[in-house]
Amino acid sequence: MRKVLVFGTFDRLHKGHESFLRQSRRHGDYLIVVVTRDSNVRKAKGREPLNGERKRAAAMRKIADKVLLGERKITYDLIKKIKPDVICIGYDQRPSVSRARKILKMIKMESVSLKKMKPYRKNVYKSSKLNELAKTRL
Repeated sequence: MRKVLVFGTFDRLHKGHESFLRQSRRHGDYLIVVVTRDSNVRKAKGREPLNGERKRAAAMRKIADKVLLGERKITYDLIKKIKPDVICIGYDQRPSVSRARKILKMIKMESVSLKKMKPYRKNVYKSSKLNELAKTRL
């Protein structure tokens, strides 16, 4: 069984996320989604997520074979525990593929394949754009 691992906030699930997950699923047999913890969303994006981590994880359960909440302190132990065959990265996601390769080398998991997914109507279905649109409608 070929395990595919993806990471994301997945706040306000939209067609761009769905495309990312469909593309990712094509790279294996078993899709594992790691949902970013609320505390790490605050650190990375400088704002509260619109939906809490448990609600965001619950939304992913309809799509993924397995859903986990991310590490509170990023140590990459979760990657070592899961032992994925493939990690898929969104077109605009951090870390970049080159940085992710360095991380995999650092944790001695160079055999994991990295795949960058293609955007889906990135001028429309991008969380930051959808959040701005929602603010203008309030």
